[in-house]
Amino acid sequence: MHIMEGFLPASHAAGWWVVSTPFVVAGAASLRRILREHPEARLTLAAAGAFTFVLSALKLPSVTGSCSHPTGTGLGAIAFGPSVMALLGTIVLLFQALLLAHGGLTTLGANVFSIAIVGPWVGWAVWKGAGALGLPASVGVFLGAALADLSTYVVTSFELALAFPDPTSGFLGAFLKFAGIFAVTQVPLAIAEGLLVIVVMNALVGRLPTAVDGPVVGAR
Repeated sequence: MHIMEGFLPASHAAGWWVVSTPFVVAGAASLRRILREHPEARLTLAAAGAFTFVLSALKLPSVTGSCSHPTGTGLGAIAFGPSVMALLGTIVLLFQALLLAHGGLTTLGANVFSIAIVGPWVGWAVWKGAGALGLPASVGVFLGAALADLSTYVVTSFELALAFPDPTSGFLGAFLKFAGIFAVTQVPLAIAEGLLVIVVMNALVGRLPTAVDGPVVGAR
């Protein structure tokens, strides 16, 4: 769901930079706190960033100016909380823009907002909500990872519709068109990502600090 370089109008691109920057700054503070309190989490944090990089680099062509792919942000959000993923996701998106021509620098703010901010917060909130309802940890992980993915594509559709409203049906018509096209590939990708994250989280049990935001699988 990366929006490609130069696709958004300059005013929209700048606006998403402004909206995303405070979250990235807060993410840097969160990362410093985690490393200060849990220095043993360095490798797992790096693994969460690498997981996001690999999954979100697996792109499928979709709506003009964008693409469909897993996001990988649900894993880090569940393990370490959503705030730190704003920074990790920004780093991932920056490297993808520079090394893979995936996304772009002018559209980085918009991509950060959808992939590294909204997705992780939705995934973390769903994970916490599932725990509050007493659902099994594996169900919470699946729902958190899958909905982190789906919420990202909804926000990307919103961003594209805001920039390019339909000439006849306006913003809503454009949003429904973008979301409808994305859904063809994104719904099965979200389901697959949810199942994959269950496997990865179970493999990481015992390697995640128990005091960070977002308790790990089996820690409930």
